[in-house]
Amino acid sequence: MKTTRLEAFSDGVIAIFITIMVLEFNIPQGNDLAALVPILPLFLAYVLSFMYLGIYWNNHHHLMQVTDHVDGRILWANMHLLFWLSLVPFTTAWMAQTHFAMIPTALYGLILLLAGLGYSFLVMAITAHGDANHLLRKAIGRDYKGKISLLIYVLAVALTAVHQWISLSLLAHS
Repeated sequence: MKTTRLEAFSDGVIAIFITIMVLEFNIPQGNDLAALVPILPLFLAYVLSFMYLGIYWNNHHHLMQVTDHVDGRILWANMHLLFWLSLVPFTTAWMAQTHFAMIPTALYGLILLLAGLGYSFLVMAITAHGDANHLLRKAIGRDYKGKISLLIYVLAVALTAVHQWISLSLLAHS
């Protein structure tokens, strides 16, 4: 399979995730700024999730630029990543609806951790595959940034038990 087909599919799927998240917003029941206060938790969760999905979308595009063609291993690694990203709208809405309660926030962090692992698996599948091996390995190096991000996700999930805002702060800065 050509990479353009996989990239177009993934672009569309990620766009659907963003659309699902924005459809969670209800029209405010007033015409002043106070009417926006009830949707503030959803807006904050949406901004964080939108940024994550945007980063994955951008990074996915760059991965596909150094990949010549897609085999079954790359296809399934990509589906694995998309599976975890598909849960972002659900956990975003739950986290916002509960005003960032501990369990929904911990689950949100866990989903981001699993998406990060999914992305790492996709990178490994691509680097094990022909010409992309050299270009991608050169660009990523030892991938300290990716490994640190995964560690931050683990810490964020664990620290949700202390206070969910510590967790969210880590997630917002990873």
